[in-house]
Amino acid sequence: MESRHLFTFLVVVEVGSFTRAAQKLDYAQSSITAQIQALEAELGQPLFDRISKKIILTDAGRRLLPYAQEIHRMHSLAQNALRAENEVSGVLRIGAPESLAAFRLPGIIKEFRGQYPQVQITLKPGVCWELAESVRSGELDLAFLLQPEAEYKDLCSETLIHEEMTLIAPPDHPLLQQESVEPQHLKNETILFTETGCTYRILFERHLNSQGVFPDPKLEFWSIEAIKQCVMSGLGISFLPLISVRSELAAGKLARLNWNDESQRVATQTVYHQKKWKSPALQEFLLTVEKHASMWRSTNTNEGVLNSVVQ
Repeated sequence: MESRHLFTFLVVVEVGSFTRAAQKLDYAQSSITAQIQALEAELGQPLFDRISKKIILTDAGRRLLPYAQEIHRMHSLAQNALRAENEVSGVLRIGAPESLAAFRLPGIIKEFRGQYPQVQITLKPGVCWELAESVRSGELDLAFLLQPEAEYKDLCSETLIHEEMTLIAPPDHPLLQQESVEPQHLKNETILFTETGCTYRILFERHLNSQGVFPDPKLEFWSIEAIKQCVMSGLGISFLPLISVRSELAAGKLARLNWNDESQRVATQTVYHQKKWKSPALQEFLLTVEKHASMWRSTNTNEGVLNSVVQ
């Protein structure tokens, strides 16, 4: 049973004439007749009596009418729902580790929300491997990862910027006198680590262990802010993304040790599922992300040039 035949049936009932129905629908009258005949043939019963140039609903026509009206109503609702999918609205489910959620995403989300206030954004924190799995399962539409550059068979990934890592200490720490801090210098240091599963923690520990350094004592925190406060108080040192400590370094509350982080390089990446439909909201959000990533890269380049001039 074709929906257009039912719609034609409803119009004929509304206007009371095949001729007027043809005029309203901009069809030839023969087309209206053919559609009603096709519907009657499918149902096996006539829907209209033709009496003295008038058409009157048969008993079968009267019984069909409420069903045709409900089918047309549901058809319209379905069309409207699909049209809404082409609008920038709905819900975006995004995941990110704490460092990116706190120091990379606020500007992106603020600009996007300013343009598309009708989009609801939910932000899930987590470690990178968990977030990637959440994208695979469909729980998240998009995830930001902070890890060594990676490619996935089932996920689309894009590197936004290579993040600089830094080993931080209190401003009066003795290791600030070292021209170059090596793993051996950290043997007797208290190291404040991020949570288990954090990618850059894994890289840092792996590097220390490869040089025969197994820090003890060590403390573990789930909050970067807590780590920074503890380092400032003299509790220990920590290995964090530079973006998360810029303001404290500039204010002299923290100091940066001369640490070579070549073996612990990470990048900020976005990942989303290859087979999942990219809604208009997700497409626009990705454009906003790329705009901000371009600014980050430009800032990094300018800082690099400035540093080389100063040196």
